[in-house]
Amino acid sequence: MEFLFEYGLFLAKAITLVVAIAAVIVIAAISSKSGKANKGSLTVHDISDKFEDYKSQLQQQLLSDDQLKALTKADKAAAKAKRKQDKEQHKDQANARQGRLFVIDFKAGIDAAEVSNLREEITALLTVAEAQDELLVRVESGGGMVHAYGLAASQLDRVRQAQIPMTISVDKVAASGGYMMACVANKVIAAPFAIVGSIGVIAQLPNFSKVLKKNDIDFEMHTAGEYKRTITMFGENSDEARAKFKQELEHTHGLFKQFVSKYRPELEISKVATGEHWFGQQALELGLVDAIQTSDDYLMQTDKPILQLQYQLKQTLAKRLGKGAEAVIERSMMKLAELGQIKR
Repeated sequence: MEFLFEYGLFLAKAITLVVAIAAVIVIAAISSKSGKANKGSLTVHDISDKFEDYKSQLQQQLLSDDQLKALTKADKAAAKAKRKQDKEQHKDQANARQGRLFVIDFKAGIDAAEVSNLREEITALLTVAEAQDELLVRVESGGGMVHAYGLAASQLDRVRQAQIPMTISVDKVAASGGYMMACVANKVIAAPFAIVGSIGVIAQLPNFSKVLKKNDIDFEMHTAGEYKRTITMFGENSDEARAKFKQELEHTHGLFKQFVSKYRPELEISKVATGEHWFGQQALELGLVDAIQTSDDYLMQTDKPILQLQYQLKQTLAKRLGKGAEAVIERSMMKLAELGQIKR
């Protein structure tokens, strides 16, 4: 009887956990089919006072009370003098405005999924940007899918076509598709050891045809169109298919080189479009970048108000649940194992 009682208790707990997991999955499925647009929101952060805040914090720690009082008095006097000078000059609003420096961060992987946010940030920028304004884009990417990074570069070209001065900074890496984006800018800056370049195209995939044959597994592929499929992972690849695929890669590389040359015509493209990458200092010597400088130095040197733009999609319930789904299931399985003394 005691055994049956313990077994019944274990079974009840197990069923409860299974039902709970099933409920989470059902709710996520219903949420994903809700049909409502997954809208996002744009946030604007004024980071103009960031460096002054750092300076103030350090002064509070490093200066004596008398030094702080003297500094405060001097700052107030300087501010008063500036207000008086501005008033005397009677500048109208248009002339007085020195422009703003907008900042956008783009950090992406192979699929460049972040281009969805970038296009919204660029669109928002273009609704308010004027000739006096400027854009700094901090790019960090080793490249990836051609079509995805082509779209990302096209988004930046919208800024250039609007004649808004644009600088792209490479603090870590802007290679392949990342450099495709960087070259669009009016000016490219890079840290000394940032990785830049890799103007080339690569494609690689395994082939399992020998494994399938060894295990007596047939593979069939039916296409309409001579070159609908060139090389394949599961069938035997012919020399003709390989040659066609290589031709497609060369064509893509040619388009890449034309794109870079369009925005940086001074480049000796045959020298830099070998697929190699270089560090910042080497990239400067080759003409891939215009200056050795970090984004931090660039921001510290400006006298314009600095506004950081960031667009974020609102997560659906399905996505919010999905983030922790694996963890929930893992904890549930561990609990079941604990209840039943099951060795996992």
